[in-house]
Amino acid sequence: MTEQPNAIALPARVGQGTAVEQSRAVAEVQSAIVVAQQCPRNIPAAISEMELSCGQKMLADRAFYRFNRGGESGNVTGATVHLARELARCWGNVQYGLVEMRRDDSYGQSELQAWAWDVQTNTRVSTTFIVPHKRFTRRGVTALTDMRDIYESNANNGARRVREMIFSVLPPWFVEQAKELCNKTLEHGGGIPLPKRIADAIKGFEGIGVKLDRLEAKLGPSGKWNAHDVAQLGIIYTSISRGETTADEEFPPERVTAEEITASVSKTKAPAHTGHEPGTLDSDCPGCRAESAAADREAAVR
Repeated sequence: MTEQPNAIALPARVGQGTAVEQSRAVAEVQSAIVVAQQCPRNIPAAISEMELSCGQKMLADRAFYRFNRGGESGNVTGATVHLARELARCWGNVQYGLVEMRRDDSYGQSELQAWAWDVQTNTRVSTTFIVPHKRFTRRGVTALTDMRDIYESNANNGARRVREMIFSVLPPWFVEQAKELCNKTLEHGGGIPLPKRIADAIKGFEGIGVKLDRLEAKLGPSGKWNAHDVAQLGIIYTSISRGETTADEEFPPERVTAEEITASVSKTKAPAHTGHEPGTLDSDCPGCRAESAAADREAAVR
């Protein structure tokens, strides 16, 4: 019998460490089910714990995301993975995680699996997905080669899938009640009126060189900002202050194209030609000097 050329070679033996880890994983799953059955969740206590958590401004600030996609789609909003993890803790007997199954540097992609498991009801959901080693920005697509950039990209994409897996095993009424309570906490804002919080946020970003137009490019007109937007700005401001990200990464400046520069130059009113005959050039003529400067700028752009 000939050997298949594409057959995967299996190891001749299993090491002691691998065998111990396999046994430990099986025992951990079995013990988790037994403990969940012996210590079932107390639903009234879970609701009380959720209400206490959602009443805290620190959690409410991180409970929602909102960004301006642009075009007709408008703003995209939803609950964050931070809220999902906290609700899983409050509900109890819920496990979740993210596994990197394979990283292929040749094809520039990673295969990940996100999962969540209600141990008490034995309800488990999972999803397997591919994350390209690329970063999509307004300036185009950039390939990721640095190991830290790839790790952060995988973690960010995986967190969104973990969030959906957790919400899949939690009761919908429990999640919706938590969202409503977080919304109330945000609206209260520690007793500070929303217009004052918006003004403080704008002033704070101006202090680090981010003008209002860049904030509005991300979140839309400031006159339509809500408590979610102010909370998101607060998180971004803190991340920038800690050095976890930069202002240019969060609020990319608008790029000026050559066509826009040329159009701006053409709209500028040129001084009149004076002091010489039409069709001739005079270095003392304001109109001739303006035309020469405009031609130099246009040539530099091209």
